[in-house]
Amino acid sequence: MANVVVVGAQWGDEGKGKLVDWLSERADVIARFQGGHNAGHTLVIGGQVYKLNALPSGVVRGGKLSVIGNGVVLDPWHLVNEIAKIREQGVEISPETLMIAENTPLILPFHGELDRAREEAASKGTKIGTTGRGIGPAYEDKVGRRCVRVADLADEATLIARVDRALQHHDPLRKGLGIEPIDRTALIEKLKEIAPQILPFAAPVWKVLTEKRKAGKRILFEGAQGALLDIDFGTYPFVTSSNVIAGQAATGVGLGPNAVDYVLGIVKAYTTRVGEGPFPTELDDETGNRLGTRGHEFGTVTGRKRRCGWFDAALVRQTAATSGMKGIALTKLDVLDGFETLKICTGYELDGEVVDYLPTAAEAQARCTPVYEELEGWSESTEGARSWAELPAAAIKYVRRIEELIDCPVALLSTSPERDDTILVTDPFAD
Repeated sequence: MANVVVVGAQWGDEGKGKLVDWLSERADVIARFQGGHNAGHTLVIGGQVYKLNALPSGVVRGGKLSVIGNGVVLDPWHLVNEIAKIREQGVEISPETLMIAENTPLILPFHGELDRAREEAASKGTKIGTTGRGIGPAYEDKVGRRCVRVADLADEATLIARVDRALQHHDPLRKGLGIEPIDRTALIEKLKEIAPQILPFAAPVWKVLTEKRKAGKRILFEGAQGALLDIDFGTYPFVTSSNVIAGQAATGVGLGPNAVDYVLGIVKAYTTRVGEGPFPTELDDETGNRLGTRGHEFGTVTGRKRRCGWFDAALVRQTAATSGMKGIALTKLDVLDGFETLKICTGYELDGEVVDYLPTAAEAQARCTPVYEELEGWSESTEGARSWAELPAAAIKYVRRIEELIDCPVALLSTSPERDDTILVTDPFAD
């Protein structure tokens, strides 16, 4: 039985939520392996809209086990509120349907305070554009060996020791930023109050998933953000604080690399980005506005308007390589309906030469100018198409050209937010 990793192949917001939900019918377990509640998934099922941040997309599917892995950083208060909200929409969530790895680091209130204070203090041109939810500082504490983890909530003495170690680092840092010291007593009490609502979901995820694999169960690994926000291979420093690429999937839940059989990259038919950082094909004109309006390009978490531009094949070719993608799911093709001419970036001009990848150095990235290839657009509607026969010839040509340029085949094609408006070419679980 194949196990599948789903990763965003651009800067996020590619439509992973719908595709993970669509694939979850074929899976037994859906596992989040990195990120925090700074990422958002919007699912549309039978006209019902679900907005998820921390919860895996599989929670809205009955009979599935959803897992939050150790590669995630978890805000326990946000999670409790999100569970309550989703329950109000008629979704059953219990320890039988949701599991949290015992070694998952927690996002504490002071992480968000530090995140926001740093961003406010940053000089022009150095702001990262974070959501201010404390994800970065929480990952810093994990690596610095001073975080509170889910398992620590079960023992008061351990919890206090973990909090004290964190405060030894954070109070001097806060003083330098002009922030009041952390109220130690109040923080410990808050953690003791939230513990009974989190601990019932805690489990040795690595062990449970190992047993699931031995029993022949299918696992769907769900990432957040997009590969171009990867801490190592993204457009640094305008990136997230964790590894987003597919190699993190196994590590982020406690399995070995042989647990992954198929990597599916989610790719938007054009390009968008939220926040700061380089964006070679960005269109700050009427065409960019048209893409944003037609694609409803506003962040699920922040509500921020997304920057829009033409499809960048050079960047997706990079992410296909760094994540070892076997196929892609191309989304939002319908947003391009009605354009007379479409453009695809095939590479960049840098200092008089053409390069086929985005350089690592930020100053070199800033000097890159996109090299475009023009294709004929189409006037017919592709929205809701469920077979190749329903697509205009020019749309098929556009999809085939993308396959050639990124050196990776299309496995699925999404033509609307509805889960059933999907053309299946290759079933990743049948690999």
